[in-house]
Amino acid sequence: MRVLVTGASGFVGSRLAPALEEAGHEVRAMTRRPESYSGAGTPVAGDVADEASLRAALEGCQVAYYLVHSLDSADFQERDAEAARAFARAAADAGVGRIVYLGGLGDDADDLSAHLRSRRQVEKLLTGGGVPVTVLRAGIIVGHGGVSWEMTRQLVAHLPAMITPRWVHTRTQPIAVGDVVRYLVGVLDAPEAEGRHFDVGGPEVLEYLEMLTRVAEIQGRRLLIVPVPLLTPQLSSRWLSLVTDVDLQTGRSLIDSMSNEVVVRDDSIRRIVPFDPMPYDDAVLTALGERARARRAARHGNTAAGIGTVR
Repeated sequence: MRVLVTGASGFVGSRLAPALEEAGHEVRAMTRRPESYSGAGTPVAGDVADEASLRAALEGCQVAYYLVHSLDSADFQERDAEAARAFARAAADAGVGRIVYLGGLGDDADDLSAHLRSRRQVEKLLTGGGVPVTVLRAGIIVGHGGVSWEMTRQLVAHLPAMITPRWVHTRTQPIAVGDVVRYLVGVLDAPEAEGRHFDVGGPEVLEYLEMLTRVAEIQGRRLLIVPVPLLTPQLSSRWLSLVTDVDLQTGRSLIDSMSNEVVVRDDSIRRIVPFDPMPYDDAVLTALGERARARRAARHGNTAAGIGTVR
């Protein structure tokens, strides 16, 4: 079938587009700069801030993957809400049969962060045009170029000792980016997934502290942890921007979300798309291997081997 992938040059989209082609689908890769796109699929111009461009990009598509967010903007909630409304209208007008959206884990009964509340709002707004929506909710996605993973890797790489606020003891269920892609492709051929939301995660529930220490162990590093319970989210995000290349606004949004436990509550996706997700250590090794290959390719001027850094 003909499928539109938004964010086709991003972290997940750059992996999803070739996987969909391999599965036999015709892929339209939506990007704001189609002239410079070199990934899988046929590039089409489109911008979620321009509804007319969305209508043109969606024309003739049976399914649309929505992989767009504005986390690096202070007004990301408003931007993401307006983009979701526009996409829902355009998809309905184009006769799209289904939207697949990658959202975020988190218990609705919890006091969700602004970031996670925005993800839930986008879910609801995408259904506003009447097109059935399949939602996959993920926590930290481990893979080269992913913001949450890069934050983890760079903290371990740059700091022999780390001051840690209380959020390091929050539980999460990280998942390899390759497994997220397998789920995204798998639900396409599952009619029973239409109009439903699913939790996706790896096989292990870990505290953020465990994630950091295991990355250090895999790389043969010693990591000294110094607990500072009163370290505020604002101070944490400023500290993060000093020791990683994660920008201040994105860091603040991510750290605010780290007070929320993000674990799988319903594993029904495992019966619809059955496979064994990758263990955390294997996901880390895969991500480190991807980074090493990308760095070698960059040194040899092979820009086609690059992988996007945003969803």
